[in-house]
Amino acid sequence: MRSAAAEAGRGLPQVERGMPLPAGTGLSRRSFLFGSGAVLLSVYGASRLGVKQLQEGIAKAAGASDPVIVTVFMEGGIDSLSVLAPVDDPVYRQLRPTLALGQGAGTVFGEDSRLRWHPAAASLDTLHGEGKVSVMPAVSYKDPNQSHFTSRHYWEVGALDPGGRTGWMGRLLDVIGAADNPIQGLSLDGHLSPALAPAHVPVATIDGPRYDLWAPGVWDEVETMMFDAFADLGDAHASGGDSQRAGAGHVASQAMEVRRQLRPFSGGGITSPVPYPSGYFADNLAALAAMLAAGLPIRCVALNAPSSYDTHEDQPNILNDGLKETSDSLLAFQRDLEARSLAGRVITLVWSEFGRRPEQNASNGTDHGAAGIGFVIGSQVNGQMIGQFPGLSQLDVDDNERFTTDFRAVYCALLEQWFNRDAAQVIPGAASFHRPAIIG
Repeated sequence: MRSAAAEAGRGLPQVERGMPLPAGTGLSRRSFLFGSGAVLLSVYGASRLGVKQLQEGIAKAAGASDPVIVTVFMEGGIDSLSVLAPVDDPVYRQLRPTLALGQGAGTVFGEDSRLRWHPAAASLDTLHGEGKVSVMPAVSYKDPNQSHFTSRHYWEVGALDPGGRTGWMGRLLDVIGAADNPIQGLSLDGHLSPALAPAHVPVATIDGPRYDLWAPGVWDEVETMMFDAFADLGDAHASGGDSQRAGAGHVASQAMEVRRQLRPFSGGGITSPVPYPSGYFADNLAALAAMLAAGLPIRCVALNAPSSYDTHEDQPNILNDGLKETSDSLLAFQRDLEARSLAGRVITLVWSEFGRRPEQNASNGTDHGAAGIGFVIGSQVNGQMIGQFPGLSQLDVDDNERFTTDFRAVYCALLEQWFNRDAAQVIPGAASFHRPAIIG
């Protein structure tokens, strides 16, 4: 068992020198090792509750029909002008002599006939045609920063604040969450998503679709006995008089309880009512749907989409593969939620830190730009475009695509329309943002 403070590179994304530290840096982290085993579960901001209180807290919250948000980060800055391309615009073809989608490629975007879906995003097109995707064709913020780390940080903390130390979903959980339920905020990529970093309540991270702890050379009955002993030791120390041992015991008890809650969703134990693509991302989504179906008290989830969209070179191949896997997996997840009668309480927000420049570079790629693309997916969204496509005839002062939606306005709308909470409790300066209609 190991206790530590979360740092960039130790449970949080690494950053370049001089860039903002990720939200959650310095947050109490408890990780769990046995011998030379691997750490697969961490609890952040863990309270000092005993296992009995933790069990009661999770049991009390389990089975509720509360709304859930799943956030999917398309890392690197996805090219919005490829996902929805103005293929007939002569300016587009002039700016992208080799990267422009072919005329007639993909299908027409139903809300703006100037745009066509990238063929690899066909699954998103399907959901949009069903009224289950609201597209943000040009989302950003004023004076956009073109550093991956800084712009990502702004999105994660929900403010243009380099010093922000809590995430926007973490602050939401501070309002709606509980002190005894670490799986209310869940990162599925093995590190704390800064967007989930709270100030007061616990959250958890788990590493992929195998949600468990392991020790080399230990399995079957012996493994069960080992973890039972670990839980017993935790309980024994939690009730002792030594404050340090008591703290360690409380955390051990919490870890074993979270392990017990999540173990049925490990590896091959997951049965989905619909087929998923192969891959880590799809496996995570399938496991998440199973956890929600089992009534686990999850409210906010964060995970990364496959691939990287920092396409400075060889953009067509890199973007095509990642976009198709992401799009197909999100369609499968939505179908899974529908099959399990969960679609009425889950929405998915897909975002990226910025878009790409309209003009291609000399390496058959695109460099960091400004306005990007995002999506809100779910049966409860209204399926209407959030903002407008600004066109290419008038770019911003840096020759980038202009933004028509501020990402903080989207957060405010989701907080109020989905979670029924005053956005001012979570987003600094919330009163200054016009709320787009997204839900209903």
